[in-house]
Amino acid sequence: MAFQFLTNIDLDEARSNYLTKLTDNGMRAGTETVPVQEAAGRITAHAVYAHISAPHYPASAMDGIAVLAKDTFGATETTPVTLAEDQYTVVDTGDPVPEACDAVIMVEDIVNHEDGTVTVYAPAAPWQHVRQIGEDICAGEMVLPSHMRITPAAIGALLAAGVLQVEVLKKPVVGIIPTGDEIVAPTADPKPGDIIEFNSSIFSAMLREWDAEPVTYPIVKDKKADIRAALEKALAQCDMVLLNAGSSAGREDFSTEMIGELGEVVTHGIAIKPGKPAILGLAGAKPILGVPGYPVSGIIVLEQLFKPVIDAWYASAAAKPVTVKATLSRAVLSGLKYREFVRVRLGRVGGKLMASPLNRGSGVVTSFMKADGLLEIPQGLEGYEAGAEVEITLLRPESELDNVLVAIGSHDPLLDEVADLLHLADPSMFMSSTHVGSMGGIMAVKRGETHIAGTHLLDEATGRYNTAFINRYFPDGGVRLVECVGRTQGLMIQKGNPRGITGIADLTKDGIRYVNRQKGSGTRVLMDYLCKRDGIDTDAIYGYDREEFTHMSVAVQIASDTADAGMGIWSAAKTYDLDFLPVCMEQYDLLISDEAWETPVVRTLIEVLKSDAFRERLEALGGYEVKNPGTVREKF
Repeated sequence: MAFQFLTNIDLDEARSNYLTKLTDNGMRAGTETVPVQEAAGRITAHAVYAHISAPHYPASAMDGIAVLAKDTFGATETTPVTLAEDQYTVVDTGDPVPEACDAVIMVEDIVNHEDGTVTVYAPAAPWQHVRQIGEDICAGEMVLPSHMRITPAAIGALLAAGVLQVEVLKKPVVGIIPTGDEIVAPTADPKPGDIIEFNSSIFSAMLREWDAEPVTYPIVKDKKADIRAALEKALAQCDMVLLNAGSSAGREDFSTEMIGELGEVVTHGIAIKPGKPAILGLAGAKPILGVPGYPVSGIIVLEQLFKPVIDAWYASAAAKPVTVKATLSRAVLSGLKYREFVRVRLGRVGGKLMASPLNRGSGVVTSFMKADGLLEIPQGLEGYEAGAEVEITLLRPESELDNVLVAIGSHDPLLDEVADLLHLADPSMFMSSTHVGSMGGIMAVKRGETHIAGTHLLDEATGRYNTAFINRYFPDGGVRLVECVGRTQGLMIQKGNPRGITGIADLTKDGIRYVNRQKGSGTRVLMDYLCKRDGIDTDAIYGYDREEFTHMSVAVQIASDTADAGMGIWSAAKTYDLDFLPVCMEQYDLLISDEAWETPVVRTLIEVLKSDAFRERLEALGGYEVKNPGTVREKF
């Protein structure tokens, strides 16, 4: 019988039902008493009341003299009052005001005499410059209400009120059980088939941000008895449990069965993507979440389903997400069965906030690292077209988006170096880079979606790079072509050239596996041109339609022996210690619109391109020819 998820329930419904079930079963935080000095960030268990008043004595608010106010009445500039030594007491800020006194005169407003008397030229009002008992807090007054986060300022208020210890809600202890025969502890040298277990580290960091205490258990093999034993142990020691993974439909996915044996499966299968296989379970009042193994799926599931559980533990309302309106730089398609969460990069171009979708693979955790926001595609919607205005949930402060340099176009590793140097030059600036090929970059500039576009398109008729294409797509001008680098393109081949590849013609030989760049990229245009020039039938090249989006991703396929050759730049071949057959030195330029030219991020970019630091970075990468980076080659 084919595997079936128990449910395909709507996310909001699943979350609401689960929280209700946990609450009805008695899930609630215990309490503990901690020293106030160690209570920052903790949540009060009950209302906290002042033990003493603050201040608890009449205190001088100024440096000066304490007096009986009526002794100074009548003092003016023309009829000053002189006080004898026994009519005043010298006080500093915070000193007790003597019982016989009811006012303080600032030191600046008195004249001292050698005989110990002082003269004042204005009368003191009763209780002026005196902090009276309870001015800040009165004994018995509530300092903090229940379920309130204790801030650094609140610590000061509690101590001033004589509260030395405070009862707070216990942090939930969350057990994390990583499972899988192929899972191994983090290592710099994994064997083929090994999957590095880093989900628990991601989840632990998320839990700490949410004021929970993670406990990661040793990796458990895909055996029912082992998973059951680990789950029993975690339930005995922890308040909540994350079981990762085994929630899907594989032959060794036992999470649902084990949760059902030790407790109850409330929901298995939620209408979200990524994250559908999530399991919402419990044992008594203890939540058990079956988390999908793919990291992005796990992150989404924790944010959407486990963060609300922790909020319920603390009896606190979930923080309202900050959303903005943005324009999609390219179309996003989605299935009708799920609510889908898509990671995006954001940047403001010409006053318009642009959203560029990132790689949507559930295992691509770097897309979450790079993401500025989340696009939510409702269930039942096929997606959004390019140019559509969409709502984005922010993953970083909105203020940072105004200082993001948006780069859409051809990929080159130098862009990563530029991004680093840009941020070093101005820590408020960042770079958002999306690799869609040279032609995609030109069209992004045309649509006003990017500040810059890397481009290296060869015109077969003239042998020149970029100019003909820009003239074609920008007949009315309005853009500048900025010189960046010359770079060596060629065939990247496996170390030692075991296939004996001597040129492009050899790619048609039996057994040669090729990996290509995507259509519209300058490298693909070059390869198509070379094949046409030499009369090579691309259909005869095995893997010619196999596409990757960056030079590095082509290189890694060759280095990992899933391909024998691919066109790319020398610096990528050097990174992976590949052999390299040079083909040409091509011009890699940056296309920048006139509108973007004077923006602070572009001006800083030009300074970076002209810097010695940029030249040094290129020299270290290798394979570049640097002449006048940052200068305008042509203005259109």
